Amino acid sequence: MIEENKKSTPYKPVSEMGEFKLIHHLTKNIKLKNKSTIKGVGDDAAVFVHDKKSVSLITCDFLIEGVHFNPRYVPMKHLGYKAAVVNFSDIYAMNGKPLQMVAGVAISSRYTVEAMEELYAGMILACERYGVDFVGGDTTSSPQGMQLSVTVVGEAVKDKVCYRSGAKPNDLICVSGDLGAAYAGLLVLQREEQTFLANPNHQPELEPYDYVIERQLKPESGRKTIELLSQNGIVPTSMIDVSDGLASELLHLSEQSKTGFRVFEGKIPIDPQTCSVAEEFKMAPLTLALNGGEDYELLFTVDIEQHEVLKSIPGISIIGHMISDTDGRYLITDADQAIELKAQGWTAF
Repeated sequence: MIEENKKSTPYKPVSEMGEFKLIHHLTKNIKLKNKSTIKGVGDDAAVFVHDKKSVSLITCDFLIEGVHFNPRYVPMKHLGYKAAVVNFSDIYAMNGKPLQMVAGVAISSRYTVEAMEELYAGMILACERYGVDFVGGDTTSSPQGMQLSVTVVGEAVKDKVCYRSGAKPNDLICVSGDLGAAYAGLLVLQREEQTFLANPNHQPELEPYDYVIERQLKPESGRKTIELLSQNGIVPTSMIDVSDGLASELLHLSEQSKTGFRVFEGKIPIDPQTCSVAEEFKMAPLTLALNGGEDYELLFTVDIEQHEVLKSIPGISIIGHMISDTDGRYLITDADQAIELKAQGWTAF
């Protein structure tokens, strides 16, 4: 029988710590016992010995109804697709390739067979598009709502695995695609939901927002970026996927690499439709990019000697550079002001 740790002091709510401090607190005393385990807690995926030339990668994510998705505006097929792709994204963020997937689903009695068919159709479609084998899982009951857990196994070339801890001063900071669109899509969907609840006869007008809504409901992962980098002979020095907002991910890279950084407002890629939505909601587009999250683009660092090669690769933006840890972590605005960057994006608690 495991004895609980009894304290005379009041219990501390997990909300006081937040997700990442809580993970560190709970796992700081874990010691790896097997020689085959190369990397445990602390990156986008864990890393295991596979053979002399390659390693195995494994990652998992939860999607909880009412926390990560709202079934009133998230179609089940889109949810299944997204649940798979966000896990593929973690494997690509290690410079790897996803290979197998298992899914665990807990559902309440209000879910129908047809709804489950749509959910699985979305997961199967994602696996087909990304060349991943859907190899099993579990289905059980839930007292309310839906809980969806997906685990993905992948592999990578041993000497090309990218961790969050490999960046060094003068490395270029790069990001794929554009940022803030997924959060813009969420804002639109939430607004339409509130309008519908106030007036059930309301017909949503979503066509002007097709790009940002797709980025929220049906994200894609970084396979194309990884392929382009490989074709051009580039192995990032560090990498992470943008799930919690650019600011949060930049801080993860710099903290684990023990570096500072400078990123430039004018270099951060933001789609025009994202800018339009931000204007509608009286928000700065930069706020959506820095703090919105769920873009699932890749944020990575590259040796400065690769600058000319990087410039020729479509879909990649150089947004700044790493500096000494003692020189701080700053956003340089278009007005040439240095603002210390803090993470204000998604938090789980």
